[in-house]
Amino acid sequence: MGKGRIVIVPEPPALPPPNRRAHNGRMPEPTHVAPAHRHDPAGVPRTPPWRLDDAAPVETLAAQGFVRLGPEACFRAGSLDAGAFAALARHWEALPPDPHLRDGGRYRFRRHASLVLADDGRRIERRVDRPHWQPLDYNALHGGYRRHFAPVLDGTLEDPAFLALVLGLGRSCAAAAGRPLPFLEVHQFRIDTAAGIGRPTPEGAHRDGVDFVAVVLVERVAVRGGETRVFEADGPAGLRFTMAEPGTTLLLDDARVIHETTPIQPNGAAGHRDTLVLTWRHDGFLDPP
Repeated sequence: MGKGRIVIVPEPPALPPPNRRAHNGRMPEPTHVAPAHRHDPAGVPRTPPWRLDDAAPVETLAAQGFVRLGPEACFRAGSLDAGAFAALARHWEALPPDPHLRDGGRYRFRRHASLVLADDGRRIERRVDRPHWQPLDYNALHGGYRRHFAPVLDGTLEDPAFLALVLGLGRSCAAAAGRPLPFLEVHQFRIDTAAGIGRPTPEGAHRDGVDFVAVVLVERVAVRGGETRVFEADGPAGLRFTMAEPGTTLLLDDARVIHETTPIQPNGAAGHRDTLVLTWRHDGFLDPP
């Protein structure tokens, strides 16, 4: 499963579940993650039957709403080797700044693309020129308006290893969904610590308003923090782990779980955390009504 540390969050006394609502347009930074136990209507404690291995990724994703892939499982899903994956990091150099950060930060750099896939998930049929949009219900900080980002470069989308990774992960999610997921958004992110704190998810714990999500760690250099947290969408149970090894991947059923990543800080010299975030929908892109 890779070397990332996984922790089932213990039951802290008298702590509320994480605040998933925004206050004055900002998500509060949680000081505690959700408890790992909850109670059924009869008052009997239960632990969600979450599997934390990647032996059967599609089955685990379908059964519990998320699966954490170690690097080897990620490479198998994308039919590529470790060297081909490592070479993808060059596509994260010189990402342009995110012009839409509402917290005043200058720590996020990104590119974006909207793609329509064939129903079998094995090729890109066309690229769609459109902004990224989320409703306020899903993103209280940056939702409710059209965000235009610099496009993912053609050379990136034409890289055979990049294409194999994106399409392979998409087929895994489609298999868990039991139906095609042809509407894909691609997000390249770099969170930088040159100015101190970098926030991978400034909106806090959230859903994306899609069917499935993939978060792939591409590179992590000279940073501390960046703990990934996954919560039940309809309950207080949660877990946390750190994606430390490139290739570590989180696949999420967006209707069933909520996720976030805590801020990062420089570990000595200024560093960065690069991720590839992919979202899929069955019924068209998420656009304004």
